[in-house]
Amino acid sequence: MKKWIKALAAGMVLTGLLVTVIGCGGQSGQKDNDGSQEQKTKLVIGTEATFPPFEMSKDGEYTGFDMDLIRAIAENQGYEVEIKNLGFDALIPAVQSGNIDCAIAAITIDSERAKAVDFSKPYFDAGLIIAVKKETTGITTTKDLQGKRVAAQVGTTGANTCQKIKDEDPSTEVKIFESVGEAFMELQKGGVDAVVNDHPVTADYIKTSGKDNVIMVGEVFSADSQYGIAVKKGNSKLLTDINKGLEEVKANGEYDTIYKKWLD
Repeated sequence: MKKWIKALAAGMVLTGLLVTVIGCGGQSGQKDNDGSQEQKTKLVIGTEATFPPFEMSKDGEYTGFDMDLIRAIAENQGYEVEIKNLGFDALIPAVQSGNIDCAIAAITIDSERAKAVDFSKPYFDAGLIIAVKKETTGITTTKDLQGKRVAAQVGTTGANTCQKIKDEDPSTEVKIFESVGEAFMELQKGGVDAVVNDHPVTADYIKTSGKDNVIMVGEVFSADSQYGIAVKKGNSKLLTDINKGLEEVKANGEYDTIYKKWLD
């Protein structure tokens, strides 16, 4: 009886050792040519999924130009991807604190943001545009917006432009919303006279929700605005990987495919 108990105990110890060895592999990884396992590093990516066609949530999945691009970059560099949806103004602080590894959300590279985070090489040329209701007249430039009611999304270059307009003319009323969709809704119902926003996003809105009701006026301004991927200051390894991945997906034609899918 004692021998049987000792044999059972030895078997249980052996089984435990095997489970421990197998369990030490962590996340599932890729196999090298010699058959060994190479564990992928998870890249936690922050976005603000209310900015079509760059990022949005559909059927429980994050889609859009930025989402396809960052997945392509990550795959090219051997990373797994986890995407977190945050408020736009929370993205830079989340990168700084390390709660996310990087942020991609049509973030314009500017000097103030560059003090807080490091940016990848630019991946998209943007620019701003003014949108008004179809029947609106007399607005084509930011000068025309002085003394008017203007709207934009929080934390964006559009919001900064609205504030500058108000600085020049304090009678200007500025309304800032959590999402650009809310700003456009306010325009549609007559709560503001204009929305200042990124040109490609405004163009997409007019093709979809704002069709026959909203138009773009004037010329694209701040045309040198470019989007970049934000990483924590000093994270040179990740920044190098992102830049290399971006370069390679541009070279192999994948960037063009993504562009045509969302922006053509």
